[in-house]
Amino acid sequence: MTYSLLTPFLFSLLFNPVNAPAKEPADLILYHGVVHTLDERAPLAEAIAVRNGKILAVGSSGDIRDRFETLRTLDLSGKHVYPGFIDAHCHFVGFAEGLRYVDLTGSRSFDEVLDRLQKAWDPAEPGWLVGRGWDQNLWKEKVFPDNVKLNEQFPATPVMLIRIDGHVVLANQTALNLAAITGTRGFGEGQVGSKNGRLTGILSETAADAMRSAVPHVKGETLASLLDRAQQLCFAAGLTLVCDAGLEYPQVMELDSLQNTGRLKMQVYAMLIPGTENFRKLVEKGPWLKERLFVRSLKIYADGSLGSRTARLKQPYSDAPGTRGILVTDPDTIRRICRIAIDHGYQVCTHCIGDEANHLILNIYGEFLKGKNDLRWRIEHAQVVDPADQRLFGDFSVVPSVQATHATSDMRWAGDRLGAVRVKGAYAYRDLMLENGWIANGTDFPIEDISPLKTFYASVARKDPTGYPAGGYQPENALNREDALRSITLWAARAGFLEQRKGSLETGKDADIVILDQDILTIPENHLLSVRVLETWVLGEQVFHR
Repeated sequence: MTYSLLTPFLFSLLFNPVNAPAKEPADLILYHGVVHTLDERAPLAEAIAVRNGKILAVGSSGDIRDRFETLRTLDLSGKHVYPGFIDAHCHFVGFAEGLRYVDLTGSRSFDEVLDRLQKAWDPAEPGWLVGRGWDQNLWKEKVFPDNVKLNEQFPATPVMLIRIDGHVVLANQTALNLAAITGTRGFGEGQVGSKNGRLTGILSETAADAMRSAVPHVKGETLASLLDRAQQLCFAAGLTLVCDAGLEYPQVMELDSLQNTGRLKMQVYAMLIPGTENFRKLVEKGPWLKERLFVRSLKIYADGSLGSRTARLKQPYSDAPGTRGILVTDPDTIRRICRIAIDHGYQVCTHCIGDEANHLILNIYGEFLKGKNDLRWRIEHAQVVDPADQRLFGDFSVVPSVQATHATSDMRWAGDRLGAVRVKGAYAYRDLMLENGWIANGTDFPIEDISPLKTFYASVARKDPTGYPAGGYQPENALNREDALRSITLWAARAGFLEQRKGSLETGKDADIVILDQDILTIPENHLLSVRVLETWVLGEQVFHR
């Protein structure tokens, strides 16, 4: 009995001397690592203490272990620690829903597309056959397909095939009938393809939206399972926050419900699609900010995409002199949405690909912003910008929200679309960054791969995963490694007004952490794509471990 009473007392004397200050409790201590804090005052550290999802302190291993006590520690053994990666522009819910689609990415011909569809199709399974990812720019004949073969191969099954950029779809006749698309009436010029009086099944922009709307949406447990699969893929890539560029009220409510139950751990910054329900139920009530869900922005589409020649250009396409592309939303409607945003404390984020679209939106923004400001209105993509318009980003403090892998995906044909002179104003990320001193970066997944490490590589190397081209594509607009890292961490957080909580590893910030096996700031460029994500932590909880 005496021994059992004295043992704890003696233990406390040995390990907690009478005059030693009491240690502060922590939930977790990570130590013996190389911690890249992105805090300019102390850019490197060795250890982090975490409690209640927040960072208690960052410092040396000895200091942190002397100050804090915990039952849970992680010896990093020299591994490299970074702030959790943030995708500043993607389509998380769309990516989840697309996990049930036939993957057409990388198909080298329309015949290969048909072959993939045939292998995936179950004639005993009723309903739609949907595929995503085809890109005619990868085919020998770089032209849009039509639906003749689809009609022959799937005469009774509605088929919709979404182009890689999401701005164009190909539908068979059965799908056109179900969507009640019988002609061009009700759609903008050039949005419904036809040949000799017959619909080809090619639909772009609002016509493509109408076709997508005809496909039954998944909901309930099916959607929940798909979202869970999507977040696991994101966590494995090191993502801790995604900015979903275009959501409706029911989708926001689904995310909120799943986060409240603890099933969805991914953090989401939501851009709302302008519409009556979103305005009435969300926007008019002001920003809605929760622990993992942040709703305070509106997403507008100014034009289409360069790959489908629906991006709006100032001058005709170099390889299609008969078109300048499409303006998806008329200027008066854009102004009305901007006024709603101003009145209710919302940020405006506008999709702009072509130089005409960028010029239009920058000037409309200027009508409301009137000079330097901290409203952080954004141009999403900022893909082709007339050099004469670049200064407007700085004049009105407009955030360029770009996707570095778009440059390396498009580089083989972008010059054909734009010509040798105009293409120099495309994918000009460094020039755009210099206007305000910062830039946000993302992937636009599922259009591009979800990996932020591929975004980092494309930002600094300006090459595709094969290492092409040897000197980099328009290398004068590469970002240095420090800025590329900030663009997927601290600056991506800043683009969503979250830099006080996220984007760097500092005391008081959220414990969103990614652990890599190599240092992306120093290893040779050709090793960057071999870097592995070892662990991902969201709000102090481990959500991925390799």
